[in-house]
Order: sequence, then structure tokens, then C-alpha cells
Amino acid sequence: MPHFQAPRRPADCAPMTTMTSSELAGLAGLAGLAGHGAAAAAVFLLAGVVKGVVGLGLPTLSMGLLALWMPPAQAAALLIVPSLVTNLWQAGPRASFLPVLRRIAGLQAGIVAGTLGGALWLGAPAGAWASAALGAALVAYALWGLTGRQPRVPPGHARWLGPLAGAATGLVTAATGVFVVPAVPYLQALGLQRDALIQAMGISFTTSTLALAIGLAGNGGYPASVLGGSAAMLVPAVAGMALGNWLRQRLPVPVFRRCFLVGLGLLGAYMAARAMG
Repeated sequence: MPHFQAPRRPADCAPMTTMTSSELAGLAGLAGLAGHGAAAAAVFLLAGVVKGVVGLGLPTLSMGLLALWMPPAQAAALLIVPSLVTNLWQAGPRASFLPVLRRIAGLQAGIVAGTLGGALWLGAPAGAWASAALGAALVAYALWGLTGRQPRVPPGHARWLGPLAGAATGLVTAATGVFVVPAVPYLQALGLQRDALIQAMGISFTTSTLALAIGLAGNGGYPASVLGGSAAMLVPAVAGMALGNWLRQRLPVPVFRRCFLVGLGLLGAYMAARAMG
């Protein structure tokens, strides 16, 4: 009696494939964005308003709020495109770019070294320790802003103090995704004029954003599949900045800034307590 064998379908013959950790992280990020897309857009809209009014706060506020329902590494990945574009905008005009960059070159070198070194040492920010560190960074930033103290860097000390402040900022960035501490206090301590200070913060934040993106990519925390979700968050961030610029002409900026810092400090304290509880 002849032996018959059912023909195998192409699907039966296809080899099994396994997904890399980067691909799994990308799918998780897309799933998280699909489930909370409206909430994430609202976060970037609010953070854009704050940045438009007070000149900073987009990465800090967005990281703090997004990390309430997603891992810090995923929140940092969503932050890359909106932060990069808005900070490149802030880093202009080109006429004064090189003089300001020369003044803060040591800080930038320290930021790159600290962020990449921290990414290799700590890995992508994840787990309870990352949430606790992010909460502590938010509290520290809020307390510094509320005290109103303006330290000064003595002449000649910026040559060695800048790289140290940059390296510390880079480590905080690698651990939390927040890159304002201690970079912003250091920049204010240089005694720059208002326009130069805003430009210096834009340059510094751009450097931190690029270094953070490289660090996340090296740890598998920034797969290409997340890039679309991050780019989508650019629209509410820019809209928020435009609204913030409009509100700045109509609101008492010191009062708004104080309320923002108090809220940020409370958010950080809640995050730290929840992570350690």
C-alpha cells in the first residue's frame, strides 16, 4: 500500500525566529504609547507650555509625569525627538553660538563623558532604583529653584569646574533621563547675560539629549521602532511652547515658575516614596 505524506505548507517549513531585546523593547514601547497616547501627548503639551513660559522644564516635567505609568527608560526614549528639536531651536541664534559654546565647552565634554560612562555602568534606567533616583533629582531641582540662591564661579575656576559639573550632570542623565542638575545651576553661576544663558541652556540640553540617545541605543533602550512615537510627541510639545510663549506676555512669570517648582517637588517626593515603599 503506497505511503502518502501530506504536503508541507510553507508556514510549516519556516524556521522559528526569536526577537532581540531591542525589538521586544520597541514593541513594548509602541504598545505603551498606543494605550496611553493621549495622556503622553497631554504631558508633552503641558511640558511645552512650561518651557515656553520659563525657558526650561520640558524634559524634567515630561520625565516625571511619564514615569508615573511607564518605565523611565521608555519615557526617556519618547523624550528624545521633542527635546532635541526644541533645544536646537533654543540654541540659536548662530551669530552668538560659537562664543557661547567656547565658554561652556568644558561642561559639554563632561556631559558627554558622564552620560556615556553612566550608560555603560548603570545600563538603561529601569526598576525601582531608577524611579527613586528620578524622584530625588526632581526634588533637588525644585529645592534649588525655590531657594533662589545664585552661586558664582570665580574667574579661572570654570576650566576645571565645568567638566566636573558636566560629568555629574551626565551621571544624573544616565540614571534618570533628567539633565538639568547640576548643569543649570552651574550655567547660572557663570554670570551670563539673559540671552546668552538661554542659549547656553539650549546647547547644553542638546548635548545631553544626543548623549542620552546614544546611551539608550547602546543599551538596547532606543530601538528604531520607538522613533516614530517620539517624533509624534513633537507636535504637542511645539504647540505647548507656542502657547507658553503667548502666556509669558500675560502671566506673572515668577509666580508661575514658583508654582511649577512646588508641583515638581511634590511629584518627585511622591515618586521616590512610591519606589521605596
